[in-house]
Amino acid sequence: MTESSPTEANVARVREYYRLVDADDVLGLVSLFTEDAVYRRPGYEPMRGHTGLTAFYTGERVIESGRHTVATVVARGDQVAVNGVFEGVLKDGRRVQLEFADFFLLDGERRFSRRDTYFFAPLV
Repeated sequence: MTESSPTEANVARVREYYRLVDADDVLGLVSLFTEDAVYRRPGYEPMRGHTGLTAFYTGERVIESGRHTVATVVARGDQVAVNGVFEGVLKDGRRVQLEFADFFLLDGERRFSRRDTYFFAPLV
């Protein structure tokens, strides 16, 4: 049995995040973040800590349900970048298919201390 490298373990943790978010497992996905994590995404104030993340995922998030398909993962040390496609339904009933890019920073315990999300959608 081969032991995975720290970088491979970080990639596995990021993939676990997408599994949990698509399953709507808020408790599980929030536990992947540090207590003082910062999550930034356009159109929202930065979400801070477990309280801010829980509020976002249980109320502010405009997505009702859906699935992330990861196309590319680039990892170096404690940084993991991902791009892919999200397909799902928004809370207002609209179906969406959007490309996204996520950037994760992990601590020594493989928890996310920062996450930045970008969607390929016209805003301006």
